[in-house]
Amino acid sequence: MKPRSQLGDNTSRQIQIPYLLKIGNGKISRVGKYLYDKNILKIALYWGEGIDTLLGKPLREGLSEWSIEIVHEQTVTTVDIDDITHSAFSVPPIAAIVGVGGGKALDFAKYSAHLLKIPFISIPTAISNDGFGSPLSSLTVLGKKKSVKSGSPYGIVIDLDVIKKSPDVFLYSGIGDMLSKITALIDWRKACDKGLDRFVDFSALLAYRSLDLLFLKHSFDIHCENFQRSLASSLMMSGLTMEIAGSSRPASGSEHLISHALDAICEKPKMHGIQVGVATYLCALLQENENVENIKEVFEKTGFLHHVQKEPFRHDEFVRALELAPSIKSNFYTVLSEEKSFDRALKFMSNDSFLKTVIS
Repeated sequence: MKPRSQLGDNTSRQIQIPYLLKIGNGKISRVGKYLYDKNILKIALYWGEGIDTLLGKPLREGLSEWSIEIVHEQTVTTVDIDDITHSAFSVPPIAAIVGVGGGKALDFAKYSAHLLKIPFISIPTAISNDGFGSPLSSLTVLGKKKSVKSGSPYGIVIDLDVIKKSPDVFLYSGIGDMLSKITALIDWRKACDKGLDRFVDFSALLAYRSLDLLFLKHSFDIHCENFQRSLASSLMMSGLTMEIAGSSRPASGSEHLISHALDAICEKPKMHGIQVGVATYLCALLQENENVENIKEVFEKTGFLHHVQKEPFRHDEFVRALELAPSIKSNFYTVLSEEKSFDRALKFMSNDSFLKTVIS
């Protein structure tokens, strides 16, 4: 019999889920009603850069129609934890914080709400990763990027009329980040088998289900509204799996370590989900994952592969990232922790036809 894990018991931990969840067309102008229905009448509003110009009019009109008062408003230009803390505690009394924009604005707003212990409503303007629904914020702490616990959103509102206007690269990034669950779940399971983590069955089941939502119900046309709706739903569910697990494990493994290393090494890092997507394929090969061909098929049919081929990763930077990746997180087992994984990865990069076209 194996010894019991000494990881502690979190079986009684409270799980936060979104009480407000809207995905569809014309949702920006309806935000006022959604807040009114939840008795949220005073808010702080945080914008991504340039987003106020695009969406400010319909959002404000909808808020005014339902007598929602904007007590504090600002455009986010930083995710430094000290700046966020100073800003949060200078805001007058409010019922909730609303973030509108990309990752920076949402992370700033999410962590502010966490500090003030009030609801956060997430309104992403692109679905390039699962951060809009996750319990983590990507912040700058003492000059370094860190994933900081900040609680899951109270509400998520996704306007498909806004999403369809985002550049294709954001959708490709969302696809790459979504596919990473395939390798992350295997890394998590093996870490648990070694007594280094605790597996949460329901979280894993939901992660697999989020992949089903994305890939089993329609074509791979990224401009199709049903595809975008499913991608948004899948990424939202991915965020929820992390809340249930109490960690990023169901959504982040070896592939994310490589992406973090690329961020640190590359002269011009690519969008998070693009890096994660290519790393997912390589890590699936290392894992001898049964879904390798499925990953390749999705990348080919959605246009992800063609997009990356237009501006491939630099081979020397990718190799350096592979060397750095296992040390990004301490005590975090993945396939990259295995002996000879680096040498095997180099062989795949030299011999695999897919990898040779995206890393050169």
